[in-house]
Amino acid sequence: MLEKQRITILGSTGSIGKSALDVVRHYPDRFEVVGLAAHQNISLLLKQIAEFQPACVAVSDPNALAALRQHDPPTTVLDDDRPLESLATIPVDTVLCAVVGAVGLRPLLAAIDAGNRVAVANKEPFVMAGRLVMERARKRGVEVLPVDSEHNAIFQCIHGHEQSDVACIHLTASGGPFYGRERSALEEVLPEEATKHPTWDMGAKISVDSATLMNKGLEIIEAMWLFDLPAEQIDVVIHPQSIIHSLVEFRDGNILAHLGVTDMKFPILFALTYPERVELPMKRLDLTAMKALTFDVPDFSAFPCLALARQAAITGGTAPAILNAANEEAVSAFCDHRLGFLQISDVVDAVCSMIESSSGYHLEAVLAVDQRAREAAQGVIARYAL
Repeated sequence: MLEKQRITILGSTGSIGKSALDVVRHYPDRFEVVGLAAHQNISLLLKQIAEFQPACVAVSDPNALAALRQHDPPTTVLDDDRPLESLATIPVDTVLCAVVGAVGLRPLLAAIDAGNRVAVANKEPFVMAGRLVMERARKRGVEVLPVDSEHNAIFQCIHGHEQSDVACIHLTASGGPFYGRERSALEEVLPEEATKHPTWDMGAKISVDSATLMNKGLEIIEAMWLFDLPAEQIDVVIHPQSIIHSLVEFRDGNILAHLGVTDMKFPILFALTYPERVELPMKRLDLTAMKALTFDVPDFSAFPCLALARQAAITGGTAPAILNAANEEAVSAFCDHRLGFLQISDVVDAVCSMIESSSGYHLEAVLAVDQRAREAAQGVIARYAL
């Protein structure tokens, strides 16, 4: 009998967390859920507790935590000052980090410092402090496995090859729901439209980032740290079918591509079971059904967020943290109908111009500039108030 893999899921009620628990359902004899963490969705968390019987749970929102305690769930509820970090330090085989946004940085670092292997689905911690994350992982001898479909694809394509043989990484982008539109045609876009991704089922924040192409910009920065490559060796290509999840071009001219269906369960299972390959009883890619695979260059004028992110990647230091904080605040305001779609990039551009980046790269510096950028973004957003 296989020894069960002990896992903790940070962000269990989100899109990635729910998909991960679907994977666990397929393999009840292979996985044991030790910990679950959520933000506010207590009704779903209670259902997950009843089904998977984790030893510990954590809730980041104080009001939601109080609501959870009223239900007296049959598990240990962590209630210290930083419950997600405490949960991340419990010894397990893998901590799946799927907390949306910058709040996922501290729990990720806590998991690494505790010696837990991490499977990372949220790119913001890498954007903010990728060097710090990877340095700590190397120091502790901790494996960092990418779950994001593009980076998981690159990981699989690049495995077994020398880094010096890599000429370029090609990150594929669907183009989002507004691919092909002129910038002037995006003035009246509503959140309900921006969150309707054409090929992936994702949460609101990442869906909006995909619509602005900021998501690809953040992925450039993430890839730099995951694969130790400069921004100049990472580019973005529009691939509307989302069949090829990314490509690696080698210096001899050969290109390896990763193809698959658009379902996050595949990269999640790969990350949780690596280096083993486990069969997943799901729909497979039908090559004969593919009539065309097309590619295009991004439209930087219609979607300037991609250019802003690439510039932050090249600038380095705390510039990506400033970019990320401004974008999070702008996307939140857009989803709350307080900001127009085109103004997301305006806010990010303004904040990146207002706050000077620093080459200092320690946790306190990153968190301090993150806070400054958020405050600056709120000020800019207030001037745009709808």
